[in-house]
Amino acid sequence: MCKNCCSSIQQFIKAPDQKENNKHTELCPEDLEMCKLSENAFRIGIVKKLNEVKGNIEKQVNEFWSYFTKEIGTIKKNQSEILEIKNAMDHIKQNTDSLNACVDTIEEKISIIEDRQVQWLQTEENRELRIKITEENLPEIADSIRKCNLRIIGIPEGMGKENSAKSVLNDIIADNFTNLEIEREMCVEEAFRSPRFVNVKRPTARHIVVKTAKMNDKVRIIRAARQKKITYKGTPHRLSVDFSTETLQVRSDWNDILKTLKDKNLQPRIGYPAKISFRYEGEIKSFPDKQKLREFAATRPPPAEILKKVLIPE
Repeated sequence: MCKNCCSSIQQFIKAPDQKENNKHTELCPEDLEMCKLSENAFRIGIVKKLNEVKGNIEKQVNEFWSYFTKEIGTIKKNQSEILEIKNAMDHIKQNTDSLNACVDTIEEKISIIEDRQVQWLQTEENRELRIKITEENLPEIADSIRKCNLRIIGIPEGMGKENSAKSVLNDIIADNFTNLEIEREMCVEEAFRSPRFVNVKRPTARHIVVKTAKMNDKVRIIRAARQKKITYKGTPHRLSVDFSTETLQVRSDWNDILKTLKDKNLQPRIGYPAKISFRYEGEIKSFPDKQKLREFAATRPPPAEILKKVLIPE
């Protein structure tokens, strides 16, 4: 645009060398005629010529000014458009910066959420692990709570009501274990029927659970009960250790193995709460579960042969 403007200006302004060349141009016939005029006529002709030159110059100046003004307007218009484009670009840049800031904020929030998710998953895994450990320990905890308890089995629902469940054990001790020297009044801490609610459809009487004040008293009573029949008011009954349902099931699972070991005279026993033990090569071997017993039998052919029918691999 500037080149066009300069070329247009050069059309109206002659270069110095062009002026020098004009000095040597030949006079036109009209100029020759003016030379022949009188002084007054010559002056008048000169004035006319000057007026013509002035008019031409003014015309050229006006044309040039009009053209120059037009070019200036175009330049201003272009500048306005450029300014608008610049403002639009600045606005776009601001929006881009704002979007980048939003993206950074979102990425930071996503990172925080991912970190929290990892923590939550870890917490959930720890919670599940704690639940699993607790579930595995529940029988042991229940047995620990019941460690001073024993069960009296076979007492009819109506029998013993006049003396309450708490006095039943004292009566059994008085009738069957006079030589144990147990303080009957201090022996029983609590006694109740289990389960506590009455089920009319239950075919057998509920057991009486007795909590002894001392664990040693319970052990002595159970040990003595294994050596003789227990009677209450002339009727035979049984005494047993009070275990959780899970422990009772585990103890029950040992029955076939216990019978097989007894047949081989290995002196098996079910220990507290549900361990099996027997004598092998002069030593007492104890196992908390069947898996440990399998591992033991796998390294010793004689026990493996004895237990192959009852110790089925899982």
